[in-house]
Amino acid sequence: MRPIWSGAISFGLVTIPIKVFPATESHSISLHQFHTADGGRIRYRKVCEADGKELTQEEITRGYETAVGTIPVTDEDLDALPLPTAKAIEIVAFVPTESIDPIRIGASYYLAAEGVAAKPYELLRQALERSSKVAVAKFAMRDRERLGLLRVLDDVIVLHGMRWPNEIRDASQVDIPDVEVSDEEIDAAIALADTLSGRDLGQMHDEYREALEKLIEAKTAGTRPEPVEAPQPASAEVVDLMAMLEKSVTEAKATRTGADATVHDLPAAKKTTKKTAPAKKTAV
Repeated sequence: MRPIWSGAISFGLVTIPIKVFPATESHSISLHQFHTADGGRIRYRKVCEADGKELTQEEITRGYETAVGTIPVTDEDLDALPLPTAKAIEIVAFVPTESIDPIRIGASYYLAAEGVAAKPYELLRQALERSSKVAVAKFAMRDRERLGLLRVLDDVIVLHGMRWPNEIRDASQVDIPDVEVSDEEIDAAIALADTLSGRDLGQMHDEYREALEKLIEAKTAGTRPEPVEAPQPASAEVVDLMAMLEKSVTEAKATRTGADATVHDLPAAKKTTKKTAPAKKTAV
């Protein structure tokens, strides 16, 4: 595994030289575009709008478009920016893990100690473990400053990219359902959740990718796999919600290997007082 970035963790007056490695990898199958008539590959080329010339990467620079023209921004300009985070992951706070909303979490990276950093790296790792907290940090990568989160996973410090607060859209823009739900229906939903609890997430796999691989293998061999009827989405008009929940609990129980959960008879739904949805805030 090759590092994609190197720098240091800045922890107060302690500096920890590190290398950054991607913590995840994609196993998606890439499908290309082809011309239907002759099978020719469709490619995207970088063409200058001014003279129509196709350009190489060496001929392309970056810039910011303004009303008076384009302002070029070179790699040298970016490297010279007066940012303390240009080559450092600067820890700015330690917070409880539960205080971080998952909606803010982005890409993940492994951090490895470099050179003489073994002891301060271990110091930070154990401090994170014993405090049961995560560290919030700022760092610059790929032409912009980012917010990050440091935590420990299997004795390795992991850096998660985080979205800035102003990158999260206001949830009040989403319509809130205004419907009646009985206590019995809620209890039934919780019973279903209990039945689905305790599953090993490590055993989950990408079924779409596997099916696509089989399709490609079959077509390569000049055959085609037997079509499988895809499950149809449930109708938006649910006639008997309690019956559907009870059936879901039964089916979930049946699919659990060695599960010790039991299926209970669910009470019939009873009507409850209609709740009025809270007033929506006006989006700023």
